[in-house]
Amino acid sequence: MPPAVPRIRTLRTVMGAVGLAFAVAACHQPTGESLRAEARQFQQKGELNAAVIKLKNLLEAQPKDLEGRYQLATVYIETGDAVSAEKEIRYALDNGYKGAGGLTVLARTLVMQGQFQKAIAETESAAGRADPELLSLRADAFLGMGKRDEAGQLYDKVLGIKADYPAALIGRGRLAFLAGDAEGARKYAEQTLAAEPRNTEALLFKGDLLRAQNQNEPALAAYDQVLAINPAHRSAHIEKAYLEIAMGRFGAAQADLEAARKTTPNSLLVAYTQTLLDFSQGRNAAAQESMQKVLRVAPEHMPSVLLAGAISLNIGSLHQAEHHLRHYLENNPDNLYARKMLASTLLRSGHTPDALTVLAPALKSAGEDVQLLALAGESYMQARDFNQAASYFEKASGLAPQQANLRTSLAFSKLGKGEQGPAVQDLQQAVKLDASSHRAGIALVRTELGLGHIDKAWEAMAALEKAQPDNAAVHELKGIVELARKDPAAATASFNKALALQPSYYPAAANMAQQALVAKDLAGARHHLAAFLDKNPTSVEAMTGLATLASTERDTALATQWLERASAVDPNAIAPAVNLIAQYLLIDKKAKALDLAGRLLVAHPDNPDLLDLMGRSELAVGDRNSALESYKKLAIALPRSADAQMQVAALEMLLGRPAGAEDYLKTALAMRPDFPAAQLLMAELYVRKGSLHLALQVASRMQKQYPKAAAGYQLEGDVLMAQNRAALALPLYEQAFGFSKTNELTIKIANALRAAGKQDEGARRLAQWLAQHPDDVRVLLYKAETMLADKKYAQAAEQLDAIVKRYPANVAALNNLALAYQQSGDARAAQVAEQAVKLAKDDPVVMDTYGWILVEKGEAARGLPILQKASALAPQARDIRYHVAAGLFKTGDKEAARKELDKLAAGNMQFAQADEVRALIKQLD
Repeated sequence: MPPAVPRIRTLRTVMGAVGLAFAVAACHQPTGESLRAEARQFQQKGELNAAVIKLKNLLEAQPKDLEGRYQLATVYIETGDAVSAEKEIRYALDNGYKGAGGLTVLARTLVMQGQFQKAIAETESAAGRADPELLSLRADAFLGMGKRDEAGQLYDKVLGIKADYPAALIGRGRLAFLAGDAEGARKYAEQTLAAEPRNTEALLFKGDLLRAQNQNEPALAAYDQVLAINPAHRSAHIEKAYLEIAMGRFGAAQADLEAARKTTPNSLLVAYTQTLLDFSQGRNAAAQESMQKVLRVAPEHMPSVLLAGAISLNIGSLHQAEHHLRHYLENNPDNLYARKMLASTLLRSGHTPDALTVLAPALKSAGEDVQLLALAGESYMQARDFNQAASYFEKASGLAPQQANLRTSLAFSKLGKGEQGPAVQDLQQAVKLDASSHRAGIALVRTELGLGHIDKAWEAMAALEKAQPDNAAVHELKGIVELARKDPAAATASFNKALALQPSYYPAAANMAQQALVAKDLAGARHHLAAFLDKNPTSVEAMTGLATLASTERDTALATQWLERASAVDPNAIAPAVNLIAQYLLIDKKAKALDLAGRLLVAHPDNPDLLDLMGRSELAVGDRNSALESYKKLAIALPRSADAQMQVAALEMLLGRPAGAEDYLKTALAMRPDFPAAQLLMAELYVRKGSLHLALQVASRMQKQYPKAAAGYQLEGDVLMAQNRAALALPLYEQAFGFSKTNELTIKIANALRAAGKQDEGARRLAQWLAQHPDDVRVLLYKAETMLADKKYAQAAEQLDAIVKRYPANVAALNNLALAYQQSGDARAAQVAEQAVKLAKDDPVVMDTYGWILVEKGEAARGLPILQKASALAPQARDIRYHVAAGLFKTGDKEAARKELDKLAAGNMQFAQADEVRALIKQLD
């Protein structure tokens, strides 16, 4: 085949040419050493970005150049990008880099990120080296962890190796300053600079010392000295920005940050400081966005964690604030600022006992920290321990006697103690201290009003109005006082004045609407709210108020429209959406509730209100498994909520998973030992497990905790009924009924009477209840069940038919009516059972009824799949499994039928269809 030869030759010629080209190129390609040298030159000139590019090019061509990785890590450190530096040096070390400085660079990257514990752990193997740089970094890490003694010993060890080593001298200076020796700290800085006048780290330390002593201008000058020596210094611009933020010079701070960003664009500290600047200017959304970016790359950078907590607290994201602040305090337990912020967060989220626990260590040495004492007072106020609250507020007020707000809080604590006279005196003193403080003035007026001192309230009101004539809240309060003086016309005038001063002040319009409602003038109430809405067309409060009025008039369609309008103002706002979802559930628009809750959760995945409503919506549509997942998320979002734990436990029980329920119940009861609902569910769980003695212990405990409540006695009755001791259960049910006359107890009493052989007396108790509550569907259904149990099928059908006519969607009534028809040979049985299945969807009991009716009427092929699905949903239900076996037998699948029967026969045969199982086995044999 001659034509093939030239082609092969041509190909070889081309390949040869390509190979030659590569060879020529290789002769001119720079080596790794030459690229590293070029990068080193850029690094020395401060052209760090150029050095990074050069080294990245090298590593793209030669990824295993470990010396290049090491060098790139050192450049990244200079740019402040500690995260990237750690990545590069770890790659080098993991792949066998043996350079002496590798571990030192790793330690520096970790210290820069605030990962002090990790820095100590990862350098432990080299702790015995006489390496001043590494030892100084370990000392810095110990200092960052608050372990001053360990840090001091290492700094001294370094100075023993090299007496004038700058990092150790500066470390010693920091320790001196922390010990309160500012002069000693200054001497260490001067000693360093005497040896190395152009040492930028010593100049930075000097600036830090001056800043700590509130010598702001000299501190700025020291930072400028650093920049004069090294204009690309990675920290000086940032330190200047810190100080300028504290001084309120936000423009100058932003300029310094921009300068830092040019030389170190990926610096963690630049991103952190920008966040701090945004936060300090009240730009919380921007601060939160940039902080999330920082924490994604450096989740253990503790200053960022602390700032994230402060930002979350500012925007009201209390769960996130708590998460960040707890994490910070785990690493820095002595930080009083973080401790106070966490306590404030817990107070705002209603977790008062936790707030007191957080404050306890700091209160042991509270000293003269007025804010800490005030926080403790507020915590005890919320805990309703007014004596302790007053004690702390008195201490705080004694330290800061001119602070009107402390005097006001002290007054509130005294009101809680019932010391009304002294409380009023404190409020009067607070008003004298600061007449412009509307909190004290309003509190005084409201207190006098609450005590019924209308004339004194009016007198205080006059002084408050004189001090603050243009305050809408003051005129609204004046209207309330005028209502107390029975002068509605004057009150209306004051409310209108408040609206004239501040047209968006909703409480004034709400008060006028309330006035109209008191006068039974619904139209007038609507008019006031509508007038406010005309001037404030996006007022969610007014729309919600109009929805409430519509609900009062039972106009659910109009109420829904108003709530939909309120939610449409800001589709991402939680509060109006929560109201709308609850309304959708109320009017049985389950799909809409589910859709809205789902959409809102995308933006607010941890919001407790939305998670709760999502769970309720999923339950409403019958999706119990999804509801369980939603409530598990709620339990995570509210880690100290016994109610959330209880909700998960209840759903686990509902889904037939008692083991899962038990863990959540134990958690709920650990949080709230006297939680009645959790105790009852735990007792039910004990009964299911056969631990009846434990259930009786729960009942006894509840009777002692709540001697005048029904629950403990009812529970003991339930346990005795589970033991077939109806005669003993009956007096306990009667005792419970004396405390709480409910339909549930009526049914339990009637059931106990029947079990004790007193059917007629049980029927009389039911009749007695129904005479007083003729529309009680639950008791009517139970009465029909007793008729079915007594094989009075015609009477049961009549009773159930009457219920279904009134309540056509009642699944229990339909299911039992189908059973009554089946037993009495009524052909309508299948039709009614099918209707129940459509309404109940995947309820195995209802499906079993329908499937078995079909099998019994000769339609086994139709009924069997329904029974099999029911058995899959309720695998422990032995009656359903028997029906499946019978269905298989009737369709001719005797082998499968035998397998089902063998499973039934292998277990406890004490169930209703046991005789039928034996008979069918015999028939198969």
